[in-house]
Amino acid sequence: MNLKDYYIDFFVRHGHKQIPSAPVVPENDPSVLFNTAGMQPLIPYLMGQPHPYGTRLCDYQKCIRTNDLDSVGDTTHHTFFEMLGNWSLGDYFKQESIAWSFEFLTEDLQIPVNRLAVTVFAGNDSIPFDQESYDKWVSLGIPEARIAKTVEDNFWIAGESGPCGPDTEIFYFRSEEEIPDTFDPEDERWVEIWNNVFMQYHKDTNGKVEELPHKNVDTGMGVERTTAILEGVNDNYLSSIWKDVIELISSISGLPYEGEYQKSMRIIADHMRTAVFISADPAGIKPSNTDQGYILRRLIRRAIRHAKKLNIPMTSDWERQIATLILDKYVTYYKELEENYQVVLDVLTNEKEKFNRTLEKGLREFEKAIQKSNHIDDVTAFHLYDTYGFPIELTMELASERGISVDEKGFEERFKEHQELSRTASAGKFKGGLAGDGETETKYHTATHLLNAALKVVVGKDVHQKGSNITAERMRFDFSCDHKLTEEEKQQAESLVNEWISEGLEVKVTEMKKEEAIASGAECMFIEKYPDMVTVYSIGDVSKELCGGPHVKNTSELGHFRITKEEASSAGVRRIKAVLE
Repeated sequence: MNLKDYYIDFFVRHGHKQIPSAPVVPENDPSVLFNTAGMQPLIPYLMGQPHPYGTRLCDYQKCIRTNDLDSVGDTTHHTFFEMLGNWSLGDYFKQESIAWSFEFLTEDLQIPVNRLAVTVFAGNDSIPFDQESYDKWVSLGIPEARIAKTVEDNFWIAGESGPCGPDTEIFYFRSEEEIPDTFDPEDERWVEIWNNVFMQYHKDTNGKVEELPHKNVDTGMGVERTTAILEGVNDNYLSSIWKDVIELISSISGLPYEGEYQKSMRIIADHMRTAVFISADPAGIKPSNTDQGYILRRLIRRAIRHAKKLNIPMTSDWERQIATLILDKYVTYYKELEENYQVVLDVLTNEKEKFNRTLEKGLREFEKAIQKSNHIDDVTAFHLYDTYGFPIELTMELASERGISVDEKGFEERFKEHQELSRTASAGKFKGGLAGDGETETKYHTATHLLNAALKVVVGKDVHQKGSNITAERMRFDFSCDHKLTEEEKQQAESLVNEWISEGLEVKVTEMKKEEAIASGAECMFIEKYPDMVTVYSIGDVSKELCGGPHVKNTSELGHFRITKEEASSAGVRRIKAVLE
């Protein structure tokens, strides 16, 4: 068994139900491009909505973060990672959570107690010291000198207000040196491996803090980091998660995994794994210049640039070899990899070929530039990078062969400006946390069900939802369709939705087994992401869908529905944007 299997087995033994990993592209959450944490798909349930699986849950969740992309290439940073999580939704609290974490680490994983240390919340003006967690750790055998009290690092809140509470973090001494008696959280030899968050309070917009009647536990443990620790390696890429991928890259390139080649091999391994999971996601993401498609394109092209640095021939099928190995490693855990196996390989090959053509154009642009001057200025160097994907190293290498200088400093300044703009532009996209489901968003959730039903009537029964995105201002709905909708089709769909709104149809919620729901005619977008017990929303006799909600109680609450735009999303998928007025 690997770590994921051990973890799930442990918590199932302790009364938890395993829930399936959500897709990497979140549904109806415009605050993020990807699921960035294990708790993100559970937000509605942490906010109080009953979960079909009950109050004790566990899973392994696919996550993607690209806010520190430039750090990838060291021993620990990854863009895709897996998070192990267990949750209590108003069930057990600190005593059980801490005891089980300790039991799993020391008994199931056989980690010596003397290699563990913890932090607890020290308290502040409005919330007291977390004495209960402190006392529990002492009772389990953690020496007091190994329990550090901190404020900022041991308190969790989603934003300025909302559910919040103390957390306790568990650290492992990742060094062959003598283990110090006293734990110093600033000592980098101590590595955090698990975080238990106790959602105990609610903080309002005025800063007032009150105890929550419905307390939750949310824990998270990183698979990559913990696996490396268990296997005794200080480089994640030498663990069993990565070792075979690195060995394949080394074999393809004919170069060893050491010295100057290490960083490129790590970047190729990391970026290819992330690209595989984005390409395989049921949302059908393809490389593009916007949103998730832009991240996918950027990752593939960055991997290609580093493959070139290792002198891997672009005419070979290196990308398919690496992707196939990754797909085969994870296919037993994630069903979408099997379903979209060929899609993944085709996405990678198509983007490689497209980028190679772009690079050729860049080379022609480079030749033009050096005919005009024997110096590549910052504007030209950045243009080659931004438009043609030329890393500054490639520009400098080409220039050096011709005896031409490059304004490297000027390029770096422009590059920093570009990074700052990118960070500012994407700040909202990567913030994560508890995305709001206000009254307006709730109406739009319900409207997507009506639009889906209307399109089945107007266009045909083969229409299926392929994705949606909801904000407080509008809804976006992607659906399978092989043609651009005619004006008449758009008008009919719009009229039908408004007709159902005016009829004041009741929205009913029922829970049933997944097989029963499908047999009853309920539709869902990604059947594999749902647990055995599901929530079904029925709108009169018009619509029946599996969904996590939230929804209005009657269609009369929605107002007037208007389609503002209909356009292509990707091959065989159309997109409708609409508003409620």
